[in-house]
Order: sequence, then structure tokens, then C-alpha cells
Amino acid sequence: MGLNDEVGRRLKRLRQDSGLSLSELSRRSGVGKGTLSELETGRRNPTLETLYALTTALGRPLSAVLDDPAPGAAAGAGGVSGSAVTAVLLERYEDEGAATDVFRVTIAEGATQESAAHVPHTTESLMVLSGTAVVGLPDAPQTAGPGGHAHWPADVPHFYSAPDGEVHGVLFVRYPKSASSKGATAPFEATAGP
Repeated sequence: MGLNDEVGRRLKRLRQDSGLSLSELSRRSGVGKGTLSELETGRRNPTLETLYALTTALGRPLSAVLDDPAPGAAAGAGGVSGSAVTAVLLERYEDEGAATDVFRVTIAEGATQESAAHVPHTTESLMVLSGTAVVGLPDAPQTAGPGGHAHWPADVPHFYSAPDGEVHGVLFVRYPKSASSKGATAPFEATAGP
């Protein structure tokens, strides 16, 4: 099964488990109903922005629709791309308080990617391996070079850019769970949060 098929299968299952119609998920996410239908059937390539819009509308982390990382998989295999960022899921860690997705990311030189708000109380941290990234909130951008890091709330619009050359890094996305949504299949909900 290819990436498109697997993402589509998982997306459809999450939508159905949430009791949402195609129309309702389309309305909540801002993703067209036709696009959503094509994604669910594996006929359309998913973009990072589209998958985030859909998983956020479903109250789930991005990793809920991606393949689990294969042991020993080559970095760069099975990634999903957006307008500036390519992300490869390396790890998904979950405990009773939160789920954390760990991605190997590349930010394209000279490009900027704007990201919509994620699930409430989500945070992101980027550890830069090479290059210089400008990331975070539009009104409070952070710059991080090799060995540096940045941390920002991701439940508000945020961005990624690489103004001076390609950036490689490791991105941690932490999605807190509410007390009533513990368990791997329960949706993530707004919490009092950290």
C-alpha cells in the first residue's frame, strides 16, 4: 500500500470514528469536499498543509494519518511536503498527558511556509542541524542556527522560513490531551494545558 492509500485509509477511519460526514469535515477544515474525497480514496497526493488542516479539525496529531516510522528507514523516506517544509515522521511518543510527534524536517531555501493553528495547547520546538531557520509567531519570529533551537505555541498561526539556505532540523510537536481523552483512539481536546 502506497503513502496516498495509507493516508487516505487512516483519514477516512478517523473521520468515520468521529461521526463526521465528508461535508462536515470539509466545512470544519476548510478543505474542499472533492479534495477530501480524493485523499480518502488515495487518488490525491496529500500536502503537509492539507493534512494539518484535516487532523486539526479532527482534533488529532498529524501522525494519526501517517505511517509509523519503520525501524532503520532512511531519513527522507516517506515524507510529506508543504509549500516550504518536508517532514518525515521519525517517532511518535504517547503517554497519558500528551502525544509528541518527532519529524526530520527540511525547509527549502528562500521559502516561507505559513501554518494554521493546530489543536489547542499544541507547542512546537525546532532543533536546527544545519542552516539558519526563522520560525515561530509572525509578530515574534525566532532565529536559530546549527545547534540552536526555537520553541513556540502552535495553536496559533506560525511560520517556517529559510532565508539564507536550506535548513535541516528535528521538529517536536507536542499535543496535550485532556483528562477525558486518554487513550490512543480518543480525540485530543482543549485542556487547561501546560
